[in-house]
Amino acid sequence: MGDAGQTRRQAMLAGGAAGLLLLGGAAAPGRSGAAAGTVDLRLPGGPSRRRLSSAFPEKGEMIVQRTRPPLLETPFSVFDDGVFTPNDRFFVRWHWSDFPSSIDPARHRLRVHGAVDRPLDLSMADLLSMPAIEYAAVNQCAGNSRGLFEPRVPGAQWRHGAMGNARWTGVPLRAVLDRAGVRAGAVAVRFGGLDMPALPEAPRYLKSLSVDHARDGEVMLAYLQNGARLPLLNGFPLRLIVPGWYSTYWVKMLSDIEVLTDADDNFWMAKAYRLPVDPADPGGATVPVGAMVPRAFVTNLADGARVTAGAPLAVRGLALGGDRAVAKVELSVDGGHRWQAATLGPDAGRYGFRRFEGAVAAPAAGPLTILARCTNTAGATQPLVPSWNPSGYLRGPAERVELVAI
Repeated sequence: MGDAGQTRRQAMLAGGAAGLLLLGGAAAPGRSGAAAGTVDLRLPGGPSRRRLSSAFPEKGEMIVQRTRPPLLETPFSVFDDGVFTPNDRFFVRWHWSDFPSSIDPARHRLRVHGAVDRPLDLSMADLLSMPAIEYAAVNQCAGNSRGLFEPRVPGAQWRHGAMGNARWTGVPLRAVLDRAGVRAGAVAVRFGGLDMPALPEAPRYLKSLSVDHARDGEVMLAYLQNGARLPLLNGFPLRLIVPGWYSTYWVKMLSDIEVLTDADDNFWMAKAYRLPVDPADPGGATVPVGAMVPRAFVTNLADGARVTAGAPLAVRGLALGGDRAVAKVELSVDGGHRWQAATLGPDAGRYGFRRFEGAVAAPAAGPLTILARCTNTAGATQPLVPSWNPSGYLRGPAERVELVAI
């Protein structure tokens, strides 16, 4: 292993002893200490005030949507600080509460089995010795911004903070599958982690990708996030990264890879995380959630803020292109009748956030609504109206910021 590999090993194992004490016990994610007040997420369909807490291990102040299993939202002001989301402010979303409160990376194993020629039992040392890749990618919950849907739908009532952008480092999944030898006739690859349902009759959280997608060379088994080992709540010691796709596929604490010869019929693929084929018929046929849609967010101005009447107003924010790169971002102050181009910042990669900046003129007095929309390199543009669905997935209209000029 060369110098780069040694650096990865050191970063992965740094603070290893702390890695064994991350939660300090099964009850730690729900502890209520270190509260720092509350925040109003301004959700239209019901209660929108949430507690702020810095009590969760390896996390700074977060918005608490749920304590067990933890659902922690990133305060939106964090996104104005740069295109990369700090690990200690990166959102957290777990489906089941039964996951390890401590993991020894030296003992962790990744099992590869199913329709393969050579079943594997890989240690973290094995993975760290393999050639690595690195790229920036946004991890976004499929239900991000669900709390803004009207009428309200069931599920976590996120505003915009169920997302984050990081530079991920790890092993291409293709390299692991090639080492195992995928057999002819394989159609899908299924992934599981160390999290387990609290009740035996509940379905284990499993997700799958087509064989072609799994072997595209970009899907990654990541062990570093922004150059440091993954926080435990974000999947330590190993997480699946599926760039351009929603985080439902980004399995945390990855421990199991199974190559399938039939379509995956487990609950989390066949029943959950699905969208109506026809939005006008929410009770009809459905398809699995997959690629992200383009989005743009104004980050320096908050709903309800007062601005100086008649003066130029600086606007900045972040955009993501979904499964393609950001091509342009536009701003409107007249309800979307006319649009003006924003200036894009440096490109950190097709799957990551991209900064944009612009300026608009505030009116002499009264309300001011700013719309921001992103168009990606495939030509997909955010619509003005959200596509409502009963699960609150894939919200992607041009988001608006309501201001008052005085």
